Amino acid sequence: MKYKRILLKLSGESLAEKETKQGAGANSVFSTEVLSQYALQIKQVVESGVQVGIVVGGGNIFRGLQGAGKGFDRVKGDQMGMLATIINALALQSALVEVEAKCKVLTSIAMEPVGELYSKDKALEYLAAGNVVIIGGGTGNPYFTTDSAAALRAIEIEADVLLKGTRVDGVYTADPEKDKSATKFEELTFDEVYKRGLKIMDLTAFTLCKENGMPIIVFDMDTKGNLGKVLAGNNTGTLIK
Repeated sequence: MKYKRILLKLSGESLAEKETKQGAGANSVFSTEVLSQYALQIKQVVESGVQVGIVVGGGNIFRGLQGAGKGFDRVKGDQMGMLATIINALALQSALVEVEAKCKVLTSIAMEPVGELYSKDKALEYLAAGNVVIIGGGTGNPYFTTDSAAALRAIEIEADVLLKGTRVDGVYTADPEKDKSATKFEELTFDEVYKRGLKIMDLTAFTLCKENGMPIIVFDMDTKGNLGKVLAGNNTGTLIK
């Protein structure tokens, strides 16, 4: 494999049933099919010797900004969103255990016995022992997205690359689901993304990766086997470096 340690960012919406992915909200549900498919892909790359850390969003359950738009205090709303990411972390852990993959959930806020409190040393110890390490709770602070949490954890655990799993196979000149003439980029620099105004991650997360030399690959996680192809160095997705 080209990469030995990765941080995989998954959106909460990706875990929802297909019919609720568009505009998923508080009433969306988990898709056992998606969870199982993701778990199998992750298990396969772990068995190939890759260390896998994961940060998952919470948008299928609750978003902090969603709560603020409905009158919740922003800080409380973001804390509710953090809890949503931990629910998703437990769901993904359950799917991994079901396929007999070793997995640990660490949380950025103290929540024992739900998960152990995150630390870099603990994460690295579990990764070295062959565990998938899912880090829930975002950064543990309000006003930061799970994209920012993924960037932060990727840098902290010294991952070789940050993989952003989406439902499209890379970065395009426009939204390929809306514009059929959109063309895909095979590779981009961080500066090109800024100049073109491409929306890959929020600016805080993206700048954190740029300043710390953390490459990002945007790829389609929903296609079976794609995770392994990316890690093998195949021309799958879009590389930003």
